[in-house]
Parts: sequence; structure tokens; C-alpha cells
Amino acid sequence: MNDIPLIDPHHHLWDITNNYYPWLNDGPKPSAFGDYSAIISDYLIEDFLADAKNQNLVKSVHLDVGYDPKDPVGETRWLQSIADRCGFPNGIVGYADFRKPDVADLLDGHLQYANFRGIRQSMNYHPDPAKTYLDRPEVSRTPEWRRGFRELARRNLSYDLQLYYWQMAEFYDLARDFPDTQIILNHTGMQVDGQEHFDGWRKAMRKLAEADNVACKISGLGMGDFTWTTETIRPYVEAAIEIFGVDRCMFASNFPVDKLFSSYDAIFDAFKSITAAYPKSDRMKLFHDNAEKFYLL
Repeated sequence: MNDIPLIDPHHHLWDITNNYYPWLNDGPKPSAFGDYSAIISDYLIEDFLADAKNQNLVKSVHLDVGYDPKDPVGETRWLQSIADRCGFPNGIVGYADFRKPDVADLLDGHLQYANFRGIRQSMNYHPDPAKTYLDRPEVSRTPEWRRGFRELARRNLSYDLQLYYWQMAEFYDLARDFPDTQIILNHTGMQVDGQEHFDGWRKAMRKLAEADNVACKISGLGMGDFTWTTETIRPYVEAAIEIFGVDRCMFASNFPVDKLFSSYDAIFDAFKSITAAYPKSDRMKLFHDNAEKFYLL
């Protein structure tokens, strides 16, 4: 099925030799996706393209990856230099903390670079400290955070939303309050707490999908199922597509984080297997067209 061109709308690169990523350079910490010591080494564009060599990869989008918080624009600058040299990544999603009073200036700093498309500020809040990315719940409801978030629409920038399923009602409210901002759900809702949560996850996904300006990236499923197979992830993939519709879903790798659990080929071959009976037009949307549309590629 390599007749379908692939845009991978969620991957990472890191150069821990020359750049600073606290979660990598300072050694592994407890995390939502287990022990990640195996990926604490440089992962450069050449490594990514080698992992993807058997897929018909034509474009990609890089997501922020915990770069030096003192210089978020530094990651975008570095990635743009790679894109200018290699042609990948074609889209860059950087980092900003919307609570900061100077967030508008930070966004303008990112916007100096041609491939910059939007922001991800991970909003995961969890009772387990190893799975929490924020210092408090419901940050998105605070006036100072929303003041910063409002700056995205003014610049035609999208927002990549990473959270847990029980937070989806909160972000449904955000999506309805900011209908002019394209929101892109990361990692199929990042269901990392076991199969017994499937029904709760599905119900929350239905609520979030009621907001027309939310799209869904189907990715990161290995983070909640370290020994996944095509059949164990099938319910999540099929539910996400049923809930959001084929026009608002896209497949992504989350490499090299998901390299902890499988090969690049295994991920996309599973997606191809699950959608083998779909019309080619629908597969084009899931593997290529929707990523191109939502990330303005």
C-alpha cells in the first residue's frame, strides 16, 4: 500500500550533544511512557529518515520535545536550519507557556522561521506525579493562560493539545470559546492507564469531537500498551475515526518515543492493515491530505 504518500505529522528530533533537553540530558525520570533510557542519544534527521525509509514519506511535522525552556525559539531555529538543508521537517510546532506575559513576543520569535505552524504546551495533569506535566489542574480555565492562547488566532497558528481523557471536557470548553483556533489532539488522547479505561476514554472523545475545530492525531498508542499488536490498538484506531470522522483524523509515528515499543514500519503497517478496506480517498486523507490541510503544508 505504498501507493499512498505519507505525511508524518508528529515526530521528534534531538541533538543532545549540542542542544539542551532537560528530560534527556539530565538523565531519565519517571514518565508516563515508562523507562526511556534507550532513546537518550542523538536522534537526527538522518536517523528519522532511515527509520522511515520503507514508507512513502513525503513530508513531516516536528513537535516540540522539551528543548531548553530558557530558549524555546532556539528549537525552531535549529529545526529550520535542518529543513533548509534536508527538506524535512516541513512543519514545526514549537513551545510556549501561554501564562507568560511576553508570550506574544515569543510567538513572533517563532514566526521568523518559515516552517513554523503552531504551539504545543502539554496539558497532561494526573494524580500520579510521574504522569503529570503541569503543576495544577485546569490551567486552561485561568485568565492569564487564555490571554496568551488568544494570540494564536491572531497569527493563524494552530494548537497541539496533549492531555488525558478526563480533561477533555475542559478542552471542549476551550475549543468552543476559541472557534477560530485549530486544535489538534495528540496521541489519540494519550490513554496510558490501561484497557479498563477504554469506555471512559471513548465517551470523553465523543464530547471533545463535538467541537468542529478539533482534529485528532492517531499516534502514541504504544505509550499505553508497550507490547501492542495491530489487534490491541484496532479498537482505539477505529473508535477515533468513527468519532472524529475520516476528515478530522491523521496517522502519525511519535518517533523516536514510540521506537521504545516498535519499529516505524510496524506502526504504519498496522494503520494500513486496519484501514485496508477503506476507499483510497479516505486512506489518502488519513495518511496524507488531512496533515497537509491542518498544518498548512
